[in-house]
Amino acid sequence: MYNIIDGKRIATIIKREIAEEVEKNISCGMKKPHLVTILVGNDGASETYVSHKIKACKAVGFSSSIIRFSDKVTENELIIKIKEINKDKDIDGLIVQLPLAKHISEENIIETIEPSKDVDGFHPINMGRMTIGLPAYVSATPQGIVELLRRYKIKTSGKHCVVIGRSNIVGRPVSILLSQKNDYGNATVTLCHSRTKNLKEITKKADILIAAIGQKEFVTEDMVKKDAVVIDVGIHRVKSKKTKSGWKLKGDVKFDEVAPKCKYITPVPGGVGPMTIVSLLTNTLKSATNKFD
Repeated sequence: MYNIIDGKRIATIIKREIAEEVEKNISCGMKKPHLVTILVGNDGASETYVSHKIKACKAVGFSSSIIRFSDKVTENELIIKIKEINKDKDIDGLIVQLPLAKHISEENIIETIEPSKDVDGFHPINMGRMTIGLPAYVSATPQGIVELLRRYKIKTSGKHCVVIGRSNIVGRPVSILLSQKNDYGNATVTLCHSRTKNLKEITKKADILIAAIGQKEFVTEDMVKKDAVVIDVGIHRVKSKKTKSGWKLKGDVKFDEVAPKCKYITPVPGGVGPMTIVSLLTNTLKSATNKFD
């Protein structure tokens, strides 16, 4: 029988830990951590995600602000605002919600954010420091994945970990984290992608399989070995007649047929997703207190 890795439960525990630390810090005369989100346009998914961040900030005792721009904002106007926030000592963390309008370079915007306020962990300096094992703000989803493995005491040392997907947001950084020399690293990591040959043969050898390819139910039962640990990063909104909303969320893994082969598996929703936001909170607290683990 497989075990569910309950990201929602773990995220709730971590939020409680953060809230207790914030309360303790404030009682010692420190200020509330302050997270600012810049939102460009009115994309529905982005609006929902930002509202979740604001709600999470309130739950742990953070201050939070949203700065809104229309999708007509110029890249230069956005850069001017980011530079202004960089200099504001009251602000500890800054997130620019992606994706941005097509006329704006995401790379230029990310590089403008002060690395010490880059709680998304996307700045090249943070990515570089993470790569060589120095203290850094680690991208939220990879950090959340590693934290789930840690909280469930799932050993990674000496294990074969296969990551499907090579994005700079998930696949590439999580492959680096799991190969590093620490308690929840030391794995032998294979990073697969759209050009990988004999993919099924590779995934069937994985002790830990991380699906971050962005294709609905891509991972099927015949791609997973018995007693594997499967981490599903994907999230896809599909029509359903079985729900009141008319929609259902699915992952990159065909859960119903894959789960019976697993020792541990994350569900969608309720697996990796809740850990992404809680990782942003963790990074913001680190920024506010000027400390890293």
